[in-house]
Amino acid sequence: MRNEGAVTAITAKRLTLALCAAGVIGGAVGALAVNHNNVAAETAAAAAPAPAAAPAPAVAAATPAATVTLPDFTRIASQNGKAVVNIRVVGGMKTANRGNMPQIPPGHPLYEFFRQFQDPRFGGRDAPAPVSGAGSGFIVSPDGVILTNAHVVQGADEVTVKLQDRREFRAKVLGADPRTDVAVLKIDAKNLPTVPLGQSRSLLVGEWVLAIGSPYGLESTVTAGVVSATGRSLQDGVVPFIQTDVAVNPGNSGGPLFNTRGEVVGINSQIYSQTGGYQGLSFAIPIDVAVKIKDQIIATGKAQHAKLGVNVQEVGQAFADSFRLDSPEGALVSSVERGSPAERAGLKSGDVIRRVNGKAIVSYGDLSSIIALSRPGERASLDVWRDGKLVRIDATLGDANEKARRAPQEELAQSSDGGAKLGLALRPLEPIERRQSGIATGLLIEDAAGAAAMAGVEPGDVLISINGRPVNSVEQVRDVMGKASKSVALLIQRGDAKIFIPVRIG
Repeated sequence: MRNEGAVTAITAKRLTLALCAAGVIGGAVGALAVNHNNVAAETAAAAAPAPAAAPAPAVAAATPAATVTLPDFTRIASQNGKAVVNIRVVGGMKTANRGNMPQIPPGHPLYEFFRQFQDPRFGGRDAPAPVSGAGSGFIVSPDGVILTNAHVVQGADEVTVKLQDRREFRAKVLGADPRTDVAVLKIDAKNLPTVPLGQSRSLLVGEWVLAIGSPYGLESTVTAGVVSATGRSLQDGVVPFIQTDVAVNPGNSGGPLFNTRGEVVGINSQIYSQTGGYQGLSFAIPIDVAVKIKDQIIATGKAQHAKLGVNVQEVGQAFADSFRLDSPEGALVSSVERGSPAERAGLKSGDVIRRVNGKAIVSYGDLSSIIALSRPGERASLDVWRDGKLVRIDATLGDANEKARRAPQEELAQSSDGGAKLGLALRPLEPIERRQSGIATGLLIEDAAGAAAMAGVEPGDVLISINGRPVNSVEQVRDVMGKASKSVALLIQRGDAKIFIPVRIG
């Protein structure tokens, strides 16, 4: 114990000296100096006759160091962990047709090898091969309603739920929504433990969170970390994922993500990995989204998603400069579906959607998330940047299950490019090219070099407009380019798709 105390004292002294040298704890420096002087005075007093009594000198009090308390997850693990379940699934998947197996005569060295694939004991031709999987879930109502991921139960013929008390139940899939990756299960049981549900929208970056699940089949495994980002868009951007550094591995899918109050704020769904295992980035579906999908599935057996009917792109700095935006935020409309709510509302290619129902659109994924999580028939009020100013456009959202029609072609005139700044060789489309491509007007890009080629413009693309302005002559293109400073946004038709390509010319 004496050695330990000595180490503590030495460590504290070194720490104090280091902090003083860095100029961090100036208030403590004075205290240290006073203490040192007091020690020297006491030593001198011991060697000299006792002086007359005098008032004791005032000693500066050192400011106590701030303490950081780490969260204690033991209560959450012991109480709410009882409502976390292990899910096992078994499905059937037909094997490939073996009608093309080589005809090996008996006695051939490979005869027995190939014969086993035709033998019914090994599955036979076109026999269903059992496929098994595992995941996690959590109970949200005492009568056995369970939330998990849609991909956990996808294609399952049989779903088994195992509780923490080791009881097992056959589960029914009430519904699954692949777009949000949320599924709802039901087991025949009563008075089950449940988890409290929180609000994911109140989560802050840096907040501690806890995951409970069955990674690699290891049931009731607890891992912890912090929220590293919120509103993260992945793939088609329907779900605004919670990004964490909680260790999540195969088998954790569908399990709950808790905050420090023991409330579920997300469903662990995806990881970023180049190996198949955890590499520091995990993604959870916000519980606000999951509850909305759950309620729809329980009420109707399926989830509904709205659509606006636009294809959008990210707004980078080059686009912001081209469209004279004050910041590179919003969703740039590259094309509008024929007959869609967007077309009926009057949205056009080149519009930049900045807000929806008062919610800011920072990334194009924000738009996808807001629209997809709305119901068909709902009204959407859009703040749109068009021709250098904001305009308000109201749209009635459609059903995402409706098939999209081919995007309409803009009523544009023919144009050609002087090519000095862009590096494009253009010519008007021939009548036969218009009929074959379905493009009413536009300029065929015969060659791309310089800035345009570096930006990704390719020969064979059709130039539709520049900075949202249709052009129908060399003079018009030169006029637009003459007013451009840093960059321009080219609307390009490539195949059946329209895309904006920013080209830096400064």
